[in-house]
Amino acid sequence: MNVGMIILVVAVLAVLGYVLGRRRALSLAAARGRKLHSLPGYYGQTVALFAAVPALLVLVAWLLVQPMLIETRVSGMIPDSAIPDGGARSLVMADVRRIAEGLDAVLAQGGLEESQLSDMRADFTNVRTRLAEVGVALGGEVPTEVFEAAKTYRQDTKTGNTALTVLMLALSIGLAFWSYRRISPDMRARNVSESFVRVLLIAASTVAILTTIGIVASLVFETYSFFKMYSAREFFFSTVWNPQFRGGSELGILPLLWGTFYISLVALIVAVPLGLMIAIYLAEYAGPTARSFVKPAIEVLAGIPTIVYGLFALVTLGPFLRDWLAEPLGLGTSSSSVLTAGIVMGIMIIPFVSSLSDDIINAVPQALRDGAYALGATQSETIKQVVLPAALPGIVGAILLAASRAIGETMIVVLGAGASAKLSLNPFEAMTTVTVKIVSQLTGDTEFASPETLVAFALGLTLFVITLGLNVLALYIVRKYREQYE
Repeated sequence: MNVGMIILVVAVLAVLGYVLGRRRALSLAAARGRKLHSLPGYYGQTVALFAAVPALLVLVAWLLVQPMLIETRVSGMIPDSAIPDGGARSLVMADVRRIAEGLDAVLAQGGLEESQLSDMRADFTNVRTRLAEVGVALGGEVPTEVFEAAKTYRQDTKTGNTALTVLMLALSIGLAFWSYRRISPDMRARNVSESFVRVLLIAASTVAILTTIGIVASLVFETYSFFKMYSAREFFFSTVWNPQFRGGSELGILPLLWGTFYISLVALIVAVPLGLMIAIYLAEYAGPTARSFVKPAIEVLAGIPTIVYGLFALVTLGPFLRDWLAEPLGLGTSSSSVLTAGIVMGIMIIPFVSSLSDDIINAVPQALRDGAYALGATQSETIKQVVLPAALPGIVGAILLAASRAIGETMIVVLGAGASAKLSLNPFEAMTTVTVKIVSQLTGDTEFASPETLVAFALGLTLFVITLGLNVLALYIVRKYREQYE
């Protein structure tokens, strides 16, 4: 039984437990002539929670632990002699998983019997043909150890899934029956239900924290492995980015940081003034009819896929800037440039600035505006000297959100700015960003333990630290101005 079916069965058991628990509470109260301590629904909720929550927690833990245990066991079955020269064990394990999935597909289609598979060896023709039919093409001869490892991987996964099914069903049915038998008119079912819900809410609130900790930990550990292979001084202070997966790489981050900040700066120069002016118009000048039309039209920009923006930069804006500005001024001949990506990215993040700033400006108390009008200020003076300063902390937050969106963008940069890592002030030259190189370094069948691959984690950690520093600075500015107006 697959995971989806297990979850569905547990959900059905929970619903059934709710109905039966509620019915039992009502029947006991009627039979004994006593009032229930809690509403009947709480008794049903208690049975449903005991039927579902522990089983789902076991499912999550099992899905995290089982793959690691199977990978460790199967990886130990593959000797070093079965790993091709210049290859990596992780690549062989990928082949093992691929063959195991292919064998499952072949067996499901009836191409082989389970008994045939148990006696099969690596020098097979029928199985190779069957695997090719389900999309698993084996290029060369498969070592016996690899094929045996694939069979073991498949068998262990199957056994683990069977054990998981039995354990979850037994746990769900057992705890549901135990909770059902505990129901009585005096049972504080509401307290039990609310305690469960409180624990679930606390667990849900910790997901973001644990996710952040996991991301940072993975970045730190892999970055540490990278700096054991490559000099940190060269990484942070070199002005050359030239990865060579066969050795002799130069992995300086400065060109990537420059391209990231340069493109993001151009995007903010485009988005912030336009976004703020749109927000001021919508909040202070536009009537209900104009606002109901203009705001949704602006927010449509946020729903356009970034690949569409990238194609617009590549096909339309890039050639236009090259033909009408770059070439006549002698500043470049490429349609991919910082200016192309920056302008398109700025258009993309306009809704982030305008919508958030509009909501923030509308949240400024009307009493501040009325006080300014009473002192003789005009509408424009009120906006400039009262409304915008009062809304400044929120506007700074909106700009930071837009900046974070610009820094993390990849597709527009790939299509609009190119992939050239260089230090230049010319906005008509092609450049690239940190995020683009993170993707490029982790793309393809490369050895994960090489510095050229691990550098992606060092790039990610550096970008994370820089963004964190910008957020801390923005928080300081927000608090300073907030104290001024409170």
